[in-house]
Amino acid sequence: MRAALGQSSLRYPKSAGWIAMALVFAQQTLAAQGVANVLLVVNDASRLSRDIGQYYASRRGVPSKNICHIRTSETEEIQRSEYDREIAGPIGACLRRNQLTEQVLYIVTTGGVPLKIPGSGEMTGDYAAVDSELTLLYTDLKQGKGHAIAGPFPNPFFEQRQAKFAHPQFPIYLVTRLAAYDLEGVKGIIDRSLHAVNRGKFVIDTESPDAKEGDTWLREAVNLLPKDRVVFDNSYKVIYDQTDVIAYAGWGSNDHQRHRRFLGFQWLPGAIATEFVSTNARTFKKPPDSWSISDWSQKQLWFAGSPQSLTADYLLEGATAATGHVDEPYLGFTAHPEYLLPAYYSGRNLAESYYLSIRALSWQNIVIGDPLCSLGPPGR
Repeated sequence: MRAALGQSSLRYPKSAGWIAMALVFAQQTLAAQGVANVLLVVNDASRLSRDIGQYYASRRGVPSKNICHIRTSETEEIQRSEYDREIAGPIGACLRRNQLTEQVLYIVTTGGVPLKIPGSGEMTGDYAAVDSELTLLYTDLKQGKGHAIAGPFPNPFFEQRQAKFAHPQFPIYLVTRLAAYDLEGVKGIIDRSLHAVNRGKFVIDTESPDAKEGDTWLREAVNLLPKDRVVFDNSYKVIYDQTDVIAYAGWGSNDHQRHRRFLGFQWLPGAIATEFVSTNARTFKKPPDSWSISDWSQKQLWFAGSPQSLTADYLLEGATAATGHVDEPYLGFTAHPEYLLPAYYSGRNLAESYYLSIRALSWQNIVIGDPLCSLGPPGR
């Protein structure tokens, strides 16, 4: 399907001063969560999932009761009835059986667990990312019934800069995925997350100098970060070949001036990426080395049904985490950099930083990375 990023109406921060105070508050009072708050999900039918689970558990020291074994398809797409029966149901049973419903805050899925649920499209559709559906499992367990699946579900944690993420105040799980093109790629993500340090450049690239949605959010992010840590381009140019990158936010292949598959960045451990691209997490199958981004008019050049940039390419190049979309999210429901980047800079962990910036759940968004990855507070 041809993705067309749509419009949104969003509330903006009251002032830069208010945001600065919020960041100080967050830096001083938000205690980092630990591995006891993580549920690791392994698909026993997938060798890849088992290997990723074993590596992450050993590197992070995940307790055995916090590892949930399921058995389901290895395919990237799964029907909703199978999702309910083979993924959501068993994970809910794991949480209850091990008395982890409240304690677990983050669910980590692994490559080899299905990626997306097909269905009807557009704003009232029931298609969704598996991980985004799992965010509402806490609500489902507490209510004893499933949530409404048509269209996006409001994320109660969106914009909550000063709040500590905890249950039951926020009745959701924050779900991230350990995935890349192969096992070695995932091991790299995990290893880099353990060596994250709060240094390096926040590279922020607008598509144009015009006052349009998306670019406005990118400029807002620039204003909320220390000037000496930001590389910013507010023109029609594309930023390539940067060193010491700790974060990137831009338009990806939706920037009409971008013609390279890779940005050529040298990424630091802990580096994150986000882009306004509709189908960048459509697959984690690796394209041919000769493949590159193109446009919607050249179908013969598409990969996995789209010409757009791929989330996994940022991980291949060296990023530690990235967000993406399995299908059309519409612009307002992509990750908002004006929330994501300041939160991550202030010391929030990866999962909380991303979900602060994502407006909707039960939708198309996924977050790739170790939820516990954190840069630590500035100046550490």
